[in-house]
Amino acid sequence: MSIKRRDNKNRILNTGESQRKDGRYVYKYTDSLGKPQFIYAWKLVPTDKTPRGKRNDLSLREKEQEIQKDIYDGIDAIGKKMTVCQLYAKKNNQRPNVKDSTEIGRNRLMKSLEEDKLGACSIENVKMSDAKEWAIRMKQKGVAYQTIKNDKRSLKSAFIMAIQDDCIRKNPFDFKLNDVIENDTEPKTPLTPEQEASLYDFIKNDRTYYKYYDEIILIRETGLRVSEFCGLIDTDLDFENRLVNVERQLLRNTKRDYYIEEPKTDNGIRKVPMSDKAYEIFKRILNNRKNTNNIIIDGYSSFLFFKSNGYPKVRDDYDSIFKGIVKKYNKCHEKKLPNKMTPHTLRHTFCTNWANDGMNPHTLQYIMGHKNIEMTLSYYTHPTCMSAQAEMERIVKQKEIYYYFTTFENENIRNYKSICELLPKIKMS
Repeated sequence: MSIKRRDNKNRILNTGESQRKDGRYVYKYTDSLGKPQFIYAWKLVPTDKTPRGKRNDLSLREKEQEIQKDIYDGIDAIGKKMTVCQLYAKKNNQRPNVKDSTEIGRNRLMKSLEEDKLGACSIENVKMSDAKEWAIRMKQKGVAYQTIKNDKRSLKSAFIMAIQDDCIRKNPFDFKLNDVIENDTEPKTPLTPEQEASLYDFIKNDRTYYKYYDEIILIRETGLRVSEFCGLIDTDLDFENRLVNVERQLLRNTKRDYYIEEPKTDNGIRKVPMSDKAYEIFKRILNNRKNTNNIIIDGYSSFLFFKSNGYPKVRDDYDSIFKGIVKKYNKCHEKKLPNKMTPHTLRHTFCTNWANDGMNPHTLQYIMGHKNIEMTLSYYTHPTCMSAQAEMERIVKQKEIYYYFTTFENENIRNYKSICELLPKIKMS
């Protein structure tokens, strides 16, 4: 008959349990990989008192229950010990070939995690309250709401991978961010027709900014992202079919190096129709160009828009131009433009106006190069009281036309004149 092992209180210890000379309890078990593992506790059961001077912790039996549950559920005993930083690095390694802008964002988030206490935590110990406190700390450090939202999405994705790998059971980042911190992002609104007319008139007649007039009108008329606009070369202009071929972005990194990337989304490669105004300006730009610049960037040359030093313009250049325009405009106009207006505001305006004019949403999605229709419908369209009223009037007029056509008979020939008068006034979708 085997002798049962007992602790210093004469209690019988279970298989795998033992007590060291200093009073600390030990439990030995074999993990899912067949390797021996040990856990320690100063208490055998929850009702035991923690020795003076020792950190209060779970009892050995409580820890054993967690381990047995992990083994039963197939939880990776080693994987759950990795830190948040290690998990995020592992997630990034699953997709190594990314755009430069994505790599910059990854490095920024990794540095932020390394500087925050969350980054060193084992993923098994991260609770939802910890994740929420992380968001609050980021907000207190002055990080923008949208940046925190993007980082939270990245970390949530990393923890999803940990769940799929059986390292943990729950995702601590599965919460709504605006329930924790206030979304203080200033809404991006399009320009009104009056603002547009006043702005373009100001630029056209200003001694400093008149030289950018054509480029600014083109950004508005094409609705391109600024980096796509900067990446245009002369062969992208199909004057015969009146199309702009969008196939690339021209960017510049923090080292001031120029490089080419594919458009931002999978749907970014597209053909955007030229309006009459865009057609005339593109023609004028090519006709007035004295010579083709020989600067080659990733195999591409003959860019359309240049700085004084001969290098093509990039987004930062246009952001600077717009900042100067808005500052000068607001000094001499009673009705101010938004201080944070950027070239991207013209893209908002382009999309919103076509949406309010009744363009088919899927057609507009294609022209904008959006990855999903929700972006087109919710992010860029800004319905107003005036646009709602105009839409109702348009539908009423359509019904009137339908009535005229369906009741048209030879003896009612006088209605033909009414139809002809009404047709030009209707915006058909």
